[in-house]
Amino acid sequence: MNTLFDKIWDQHVVQQIPDGPTQLDIYRLYCHEVTSPQAFDGLRKRGIKCFRPNQIFCMPDHNTPTHDQDKPIADPISKHQVDTLEKNCKEFGLSHWGMMSPDNGIIHVVGPEKGLSLPGMTIVCGDSHTSTHGAVGAVAFGIGTSEVEMVMSSQCIMQQKPKSMRITIDGTLGKCVTAKDVALFLMSKLTTSGATGYFVEYAGSAIRGLSMEGRLTLCNLSIEMGARGGFIAPDEVTFAYLKDKPYSPKGDDWDKAVEYWKTLRSSDDAVFDKELTYSADEISPRITYGTNPGMGIAIDGNIPNVEDIDESSRAGFKKSLQYMGFEAGEKLLGKDIDYVFLGACTNGRIEDFRAFAAMVNGKQKAASVTAWLVPGSWAVYRQIEAEGIDKILHASGFEVRQPGCSACLGMNDDKVPAGKYCVSTSNRNFEGRQGPGSRTLLCSPLVAAAAAITGKITDPREL
Repeated sequence: MNTLFDKIWDQHVVQQIPDGPTQLDIYRLYCHEVTSPQAFDGLRKRGIKCFRPNQIFCMPDHNTPTHDQDKPIADPISKHQVDTLEKNCKEFGLSHWGMMSPDNGIIHVVGPEKGLSLPGMTIVCGDSHTSTHGAVGAVAFGIGTSEVEMVMSSQCIMQQKPKSMRITIDGTLGKCVTAKDVALFLMSKLTTSGATGYFVEYAGSAIRGLSMEGRLTLCNLSIEMGARGGFIAPDEVTFAYLKDKPYSPKGDDWDKAVEYWKTLRSSDDAVFDKELTYSADEISPRITYGTNPGMGIAIDGNIPNVEDIDESSRAGFKKSLQYMGFEAGEKLLGKDIDYVFLGACTNGRIEDFRAFAAMVNGKQKAASVTAWLVPGSWAVYRQIEAEGIDKILHASGFEVRQPGCSACLGMNDDKVPAGKYCVSTSNRNFEGRQGPGSRTLLCSPLVAAAAAITGKITDPREL
């Protein structure tokens, strides 16, 4: 009667504290420059080293500029954070993939593409979107800086076991409907707190039909429903994606690993704390209108009317619309936009660039739009060049930038000016998330591409 979450969790329990938390063994720790400095300082003050340094991988991503990475970082705060990570990794003997390293990129893009994230693992990072790695069938979740220090020093963490939820989506996704639209649909249904306290398993034929890139996108956004994490049982899609990755098992070890990975599924009689079921034909291309990821509608839909909003949420709803400059009940189709951002750990993979390029091929970027197209890693950048995607994009008036978190958040040079609208493939649309006063509309790469060539919010199905 075990769920997959139970199976993986139980295999990593070191001890259960009576009437308290679980001491959980952590297989992989990822570190970036923003949430690790205090953890390293804590180790230094205690005079101890990392317990299992070969299971820790570090790289800068939040503060890295997406241009001129071969030159010193101009912003002194960003430079200090990036330099500090490099120094700490040298001192503590950790793998460090710095800027301009062929292995560098956004940590949640690099982990799966290198085969560092594997089925059955427990994976943590001082970053909420660690849930991304659940796409390979791992239990992956974000932790705080004090917990980063705990894992560095012991390769364990103290955690209360979350409840389990299964979200099943059956059927076939429609035209121009992507994994991002699935996630935005679920957030609109559950709200940004509907999965709080749960670890979510995604299931059903629509989920099994997703590519690995799509699964990574979906699991990435689990945290935006309030979930502790989200994951998908590994299958042949997972195995094909991971085979021959640099850190994946090789030879006989690969065969043994796959044999084990095939056991990683919820039992037929598994009991979940909560079950939700949807049909794929309920989901259309989507876009957000507000200041949290759950405030979204179908691309051709209307913003809700005030009376349709729960009374306790109406004040926040009105405040959000005022910030965004929208009116209750109106459509977003045809609204002028200023910026388009393709990238982030949500949609910075090769499949996302293929989709964007397919939409803009033979067309021209609107003169009124500033577009930032930022691959999630140097490996994605090289693949863009190898497939000639950069030539398609360049001919349509676009430029491919260097890897990094970029305009997902205001920690680097790529900030959206106050009052400007940015159609974005990233994961959060909070007030000022992409720069003070910026206005963010979350969407898929196809919706972003349609907006980039029309200069307006456009239904990609019409193109």
